[in-house]
Amino acid sequence: MMQLQCLAAIMRGAFNEIYIDADTLGFIETNQAARDNLQYSEAELAAMTPVQIASGLDLDALAALLQPLRTGDTAQATLDTIHVRKDGSSYPLQCRLFHCAAPETGGAATFVLIGNDVSTQHASAEALGISESRFHAIVSNTPGLVYQFVWRPDGQTSFPYLGDGCRALLGITSEHLRSVPSQFVELILPIDRPSYLESMAASAAELKSWNWEGRIWIDAWRDVKWINLRSTPRIAKNGGVQWEGIMSNITQSKLEESEIKQSRARLAELSAHVDRVKEQERTRIAREIHDDIGGNLTAIKMALSLLTNRLPANNPVLRDKTAYVELLVDRTIDSAHMIARDLRPSILDFGVVAALDWQTRESEKQLGFPCQFSANVSEIELHPDQATAIFRIFQEAMTNIAKHAQASRVGVNLIRHDAGVTLKIADNGVGIAAADCLKSQSFGIRGMVERAQAMGGELTVGPVAGGGSVVTVELPLSAD
Repeated sequence: MMQLQCLAAIMRGAFNEIYIDADTLGFIETNQAARDNLQYSEAELAAMTPVQIASGLDLDALAALLQPLRTGDTAQATLDTIHVRKDGSSYPLQCRLFHCAAPETGGAATFVLIGNDVSTQHASAEALGISESRFHAIVSNTPGLVYQFVWRPDGQTSFPYLGDGCRALLGITSEHLRSVPSQFVELILPIDRPSYLESMAASAAELKSWNWEGRIWIDAWRDVKWINLRSTPRIAKNGGVQWEGIMSNITQSKLEESEIKQSRARLAELSAHVDRVKEQERTRIAREIHDDIGGNLTAIKMALSLLTNRLPANNPVLRDKTAYVELLVDRTIDSAHMIARDLRPSILDFGVVAALDWQTRESEKQLGFPCQFSANVSEIELHPDQATAIFRIFQEAMTNIAKHAQASRVGVNLIRHDAGVTLKIADNGVGIAAADCLKSQSFGIRGMVERAQAMGGELTVGPVAGGGSVVTVELPLSAD
């Protein structure tokens, strides 16, 4: 009697469904959870058998399942069924059956059936299956290798997960890499390993995204490959750091990047060569104009003066004609000098400081507002190409100020320092936006930048406090 009392107490407090099933396969007693879930009263269940509430359950199959419990060959049995409620709805149930031969029943075969509603578990399993299938679909269609990487406090590493792209990317199987995680570092070229380890340590210390590019040696193909590693860190359960991310092959993009750099370098060399040839041709033409044409014009003027002095005093018409021709010769001589000066100012022969000082005063005359020049030395020894480049940059900068700045003052400062030469041209105009410097039609600024870079220097354009802009040119001293 005590055993049945204890069993009744358990049944009342149980959340799972409990049925008491006798040798007749009928229900002796059911708990409240079973009655509530099935929507039957205790009397209604007492008049029913398991096959009436379990869809598809066969009495012979149930008897065969209970037989080992009767004989004591097994302690419990399990059974998965679909139970049908009174309203016709159904739910999955996972049942466990135990044999209980109580003295009060005279040794009759009595069974305890404990049922657990697994509908939530089935829904979770189904959702998990859907999630896993989606994950595998995403991973299989992701270019590169999806992976998990763990760095433990003792310095040991592991790859808990490696996608299907391991062999295609690294030339080794995922099984091999998981069993020998150190193999990955050995794949990295020795020259790139320090950057890999430093970036990993920085990501682990700051828990910031890990982004690394480097080269690996694929022994299977006897080839070098560029890879990019992008992952996000988090603290692992063991106190270490775990990353989830993607490794991808960037060899092709690196090759294209290298080709673009080489192409730009060749283009810069060509541009610098064109500028040098152009300046040389300008110098030659200026010299020819000054020496040849200028000399011939001077000789013409002298011969004309001699003829004028021998003309009859009583012939004013001839004297007026000769005076007019002499005026034309003077104008032509001035034009020749101006053209030669524009092609290559002879003032450059006296040094870049004198040339910039002269050009500043000439610009002041043309612009009509103050232009001040200062230098910390009286002379700077520069390579002729550098002197020409800095002079042309200055001319272009003053031209831009005249066209666009709407300024009323310009300051020019030339500084000689240990590293090289710095030229600053500042105005108080409307300024220039950074986007304007990048416009495709900004040939002036682009030309200045290319001239500076061709000489190994750098040119920047920026704002000035209070309004205006400043062009800064940095040129190193030539090794020559």
